[in-house]
This record gives sequence, C-alpha cells and structure tokens, in this order.
Amino acid sequence: MAAAFADIGLAFNAAFGGPFYDAEIITQSDMDTAYDIGGSIIPGASDPVRRTCKAQVDQATEAMRATEGYTQQTRRIIVLAATLDGGINTDDTIEILAGPFAGVWMIDQVGRDTVAAGWDLMGRKA
Repeated sequence: MAAAFADIGLAFNAAFGGPFYDAEIITQSDMDTAYDIGGSIIPGASDPVRRTCKAQVDQATEAMRATEGYTQQTRRIIVLAATLDGGINTDDTIEILAGPFAGVWMIDQVGRDTVAAGWDLMGRKA
C-alpha cells in the first residue's frame, strides 16, 4: 500500500514539479559519541549516516499548532515511506536538498499517517 501511494505522489511530482523533493534523513552515530571531563560532546571520527528519501514541506497541522514547543517556524514534513530505508526518530535531522524549503530541519515529532504511506514529521529549520 505504501509503495502504491508513493508511486502516485511521485507521478504527480514528475508531471507538475514538486512538491516532493530529494531529501536525506541524517542519523548521528551513537557509537562514536564521546564526552570530555566537563561533559561536553567530543565529535566522533565517523560521518553521520545519510538515507535518501522524498519529502514535502507543508504548513503545520492544527494538532501541531496545539503542541508545546510550536513556533511560527514549525512546519509539517511528509516523507514518502516507500522512498526511505528504515525509520525516523527525533534524534535524526532531515535535509531537504532542493525547493523553497531547502536546508537542514530538526525533527521535533514523528508519526505515521493512517495507511502508513508516509512519515508525518513536525520540524523546524536548524
């Protein structure tokens, strides 16, 4: 089912341009996190893991606007599930690689839509 919805979304994307843009979910490696004597993070030697996907940035939903931490810069980010290998959590970030919302976004909240066709994120620019 998720693949069928992704195909439909990507077909509209190809025909009309946007709204799903190339993106990457960025996961920092916990294994390489080290702390100095004062408790500050010492950056690890390895690069973060980047997983490609297709994402759309939209206005925040009413439910998002009602949550603690919402700001005027908060946006809804929809990631087509069939375009991503693995899951997403709030420790990850997402980089939108093209389009009007290009840049790195922090992920404040993660959910799935009712048919699991996409990941529904609440995020704001990093």
